[in-house]
Amino acid sequence: PMVNPSFPKNQMVGVFNLELARMYGYLSQNTDKNFTILHALDGYDEISLTCETKVISNKTETMITPEYFGVRKLKQEEIAGGDSVESSSKIFMNVISGHGTEAQNNVVCANAAMAIATVKQIEPSEAFELAKESLKSGKALAKLKALQSISNEL
Repeated sequence: PMVNPSFPKNQMVGVFNLELARMYGYLSQNTDKNFTILHALDGYDEISLTCETKVISNKTETMITPEYFGVRKLKQEEIAGGDSVESSSKIFMNVISGHGTEAQNNVVCANAAMAIATVKQIEPSEAFELAKESLKSGKALAKLKALQSISNEL
């Protein structure tokens, strides 16, 4: 992410350990990017809602909990991924099509909220509501289909 050739102005990165999160945060401070670095304390490289998550951004360094987003703490088995590309793809399509479980939807929306907050410079809790609306209304699925059509044209 630090040598991304597209030089994005906004970047959210998940990392698997706290030391790496701090290193990325330190290095990102010396850029003009809006950035957010995430590390769930139980080892996920994203917001898992199974525990607290360390968030380092160009504005702050904080810990967030599931309650911050107004949702309950999850158990790891509630967000287990697939055991193959096909089963993972099916889970993804269920969620983006509005048929995910409450736990799956909340994790997707929490992570999307952090990306939205990074770009729009708003509170992640406010962005969480935008993400939920996008998922429920079908806008997220429509954006995926638009990206797929662009990819097919290439």
